[in-house]
Amino acid sequence: MLLDQGTAPAAPPSGDAVIDVTTQNFVKEVMEESKRRPVLVDFWAPWCGPCKTLGPVIEKVVRAAQGKVRLAKMNIDEYPQVAQQLGIQSIPAVFVFQNGQPVDGFVGALPEREVKAFIDRIAGPGGGDINELIKNADESLAAGDAAGASELFSQILSEQPENIAARAGLVRAQVASGNLDAARKTFALIPQEKANDAAVSAARASLDLAEQAKSVGDTAPLEAKVAANPLDHQARFDLAVARAAQGKRAEAVNHLLEIIRRDRKWNDDAARKQLVQFFEAWGGADENTIEGRKKLSLILFS
Repeated sequence: MLLDQGTAPAAPPSGDAVIDVTTQNFVKEVMEESKRRPVLVDFWAPWCGPCKTLGPVIEKVVRAAQGKVRLAKMNIDEYPQVAQQLGIQSIPAVFVFQNGQPVDGFVGALPEREVKAFIDRIAGPGGGDINELIKNADESLAAGDAAGASELFSQILSEQPENIAARAGLVRAQVASGNLDAARKTFALIPQEKANDAAVSAARASLDLAEQAKSVGDTAPLEAKVAANPLDHQARFDLAVARAAQGKRAEAVNHLLEIIRRDRKWNDDAARKQLVQFFEAWGGADENTIEGRKKLSLILFS
């Protein structure tokens, strides 16, 4: 969870459909509000041309939704911490928060019809029931019930074949079941234009980690290197990847956090980037993702 850093400036009433947010009021105006309705966070900057294109479009569509969703706009030049924590590499980037967690999103300036379709999927007619099913499926997957999650995601897709969050969730569930062939086929059905969707990124990360697992061999030499030299960041990094592939998620997270504590910028920020990939692959409801994000926040914002 993001840390509350000091007293927040006066915020607009929570009923406002479109607001500007800061690092200080992000928890209240985004994470807490997302427990009542979906909140879209538009990460932008004054110098970003596509941001100027997307901004008026997404504001128009959100206002037309008449309170079903909220739009929170965050200037990353003034408030970069949240974007850094989420691993955002380019803008505009839109993340959807529900129940205090990022669950969906997209990158780039989409045309109005695609923005409307996206928001309709999040909170349109029947959207609440579908979103609840997706939440339940994510929770089942986080609890280790890959078969149950697959069933729920498949149920959603039978009603909404174009639901990207459900399609991507099914990929993650199939990976968790060890059915990589099915996961690859399911992933191939996702339209290319959705490649930067947050849920798709999570599915891709899950597949990538599964592929890495194939190359994991004897970890004893890596353990010996780390024990002999705690500053051998490459050995520790490789050991973290191996532990993740073995399903030892907490240990994998702790190894990467240790690298970040000792040298945040080692190998072009490789440890933090790998940690973000873990979080994407495991999903926001996974306890290791939740605890890992908290610990990462303490390191980055201390």
